[in-house]
Amino acid sequence: MMTCPTLALDTALNQTGVKVPPDLVEDVLKRFENAGMSAFQFFEWAEKQRGYSHSIRAYHLMIESLAKIRQYQIVWDLVNAMRKKGMLNVETFCIMMRKYARANKVDEAVYTFNVMDKYDVVPNIAAFNGLLSALCKSNNVRKAQEIFDAMKGRFEPDAKTYSILLEGWGKAPNLPRAREVFGEMVRAGCDPDVVTYGIMVDVLCKAGRVDEAVEVVKEMDESNCRPTSFIYSVLVHTYGVEHRIEDAIDTFQEMERKGIKADVVVYNALIGAFCKVNKFKNVHRVLQEMEINGVAPNSRTCNVIISSMICQGQTDRAFRVFRRMIKLCEPDADTYTMMIKMFCEKNDLEMALRIWKFMKSKQFVPSMHTFSALVKGLCEKGDAAKACVVLEEMIEKGIRPSRITFGRLRQLLLKEGREDVLKFLHEKMNLLVKEPLHD
Repeated sequence: MMTCPTLALDTALNQTGVKVPPDLVEDVLKRFENAGMSAFQFFEWAEKQRGYSHSIRAYHLMIESLAKIRQYQIVWDLVNAMRKKGMLNVETFCIMMRKYARANKVDEAVYTFNVMDKYDVVPNIAAFNGLLSALCKSNNVRKAQEIFDAMKGRFEPDAKTYSILLEGWGKAPNLPRAREVFGEMVRAGCDPDVVTYGIMVDVLCKAGRVDEAVEVVKEMDESNCRPTSFIYSVLVHTYGVEHRIEDAIDTFQEMERKGIKADVVVYNALIGAFCKVNKFKNVHRVLQEMEINGVAPNSRTCNVIISSMICQGQTDRAFRVFRRMIKLCEPDADTYTMMIKMFCEKNDLEMALRIWKFMKSKQFVPSMHTFSALVKGLCEKGDAAKACVVLEEMIEKGIRPSRITFGRLRQLLLKEGREDVLKFLHEKMNLLVKEPLHD
């Protein structure tokens, strides 16, 4: 699917003579979640098979993929198709609310919640929490609080509701408001659980109150609420940010003494702490310990180390780490974007393109940021031809370039007097479905 132009995809799939079952369709859609319109064409092709019907999960995966590239009209078409089949549920609308909020389309997210009744899906506390969560995670906690205050009589808030608002105010950051939410939760008779405590620890750490966060962990012990490895990872990470490496190590060891097994998240926090103080030999020891304990590194492990080395100007070392780490775990979009951006900034377009080629050989679908990093590097090098090829591929995948990315190439093409190519790219852009406000 990565190598087929959009228009040829149907033909290529038909020529295989393969009939794909619903579970395989789900796997393909998940694997190619960044493939945009190519993924949608596969989705449509699969539905034409005799005796085939998409699962709810396939619809949800497709909705997420299309919303990611802001093809909202098609998203609502899929919602209507699900409605006709009686397949709509609360999660369908929660996905859409999350995607709208992430695109900073707050009104559309609220609208989606408000029209659930019209689609014969009764909004419940899960939907209410879904809306609040979507708004909080997109830095719209004030709007979330406003909706909570207006609707808490309609829905009885639970521990998750308060935890969502608590996390939102912590992210703002607004520690006094977070404390107010915590106090209201207790007064409402909702006992804090391990998730709520974890959020409170995170909020305090983000506010630079790590010592107060440690007191919360002690309070958990007294309440027989066992802290999780995630809570310790937050403490270790914060100590690392503050360059309190000894406290980070002590906290990690305290966790182990309590019999809480270290997972990849807390190991990544410890690795990040060592990276902050340029102790890369210790990073190597942590990686060895992870191997002994059977904890596999993930893309985040790789990204933490590479990002730290790039920030310290150790680009050659960062590339060596990349080459070693790809044998241990699959890089993600952030990994590839960092490496491509690094080589572009070093004015080494040849290596940036080699990373791009390797990424494509792994059948990895680039994200908008990965495409943008390479287009920027090519434009700065003055290679309009290659930049156009990459941008065209980006559009073919159904990913709309940002104004900055397109504007950068536009300036270069105008400088070279290539208005014809610019017109062609504009026409390709216009083929992408326009985004409506609602359905």
